[in-house]
Amino acid sequence: MPQQSDIIAAARGWIGTPYRHQASVKGVGCDCLGLVRGVWREVYGSEPEVPPPYAPGWAEASGVEALAEAGVRHLLPVPENAFAAGDVLLFRWKPHLPAKHAGIAVSANRMIHAHDGLSVCEVSLSTWWQRRIAFVFRFPDLT
Repeated sequence: MPQQSDIIAAARGWIGTPYRHQASVKGVGCDCLGLVRGVWREVYGSEPEVPPPYAPGWAEASGVEALAEAGVRHLLPVPENAFAAGDVLLFRWKPHLPAKHAGIAVSANRMIHAHDGLSVCEVSLSTWWQRRIAFVFRFPDLT
């Protein structure tokens, strides 16, 4: 059974991976979803599903909570104010838009994420980020 420390160690292994839209290859490139997918592969093996192609503005164009729906299919929902290290955090940029960014919590005040224009990094989960948390999910079967 995986532990939260396995999730965090796997995520930290991606630090420095360049941002590449729709990619999920450690050391080569990934986006925020690619980071979560890559951590899943390292901890669990094959992915439960492969996402369809998506454009950078997919959330604004579709209005669908696609990331949250995928989270419900494969992860365990957690109350937004009860996240723990190793949990997947989904963020929405504006209240009326679907969540379109993901990160992995390292602690109550730090996360690892892949952000457009940057490499995967561990950053402060500042108030700015905390206000934008829309959904929280836990990887399944953690001990």
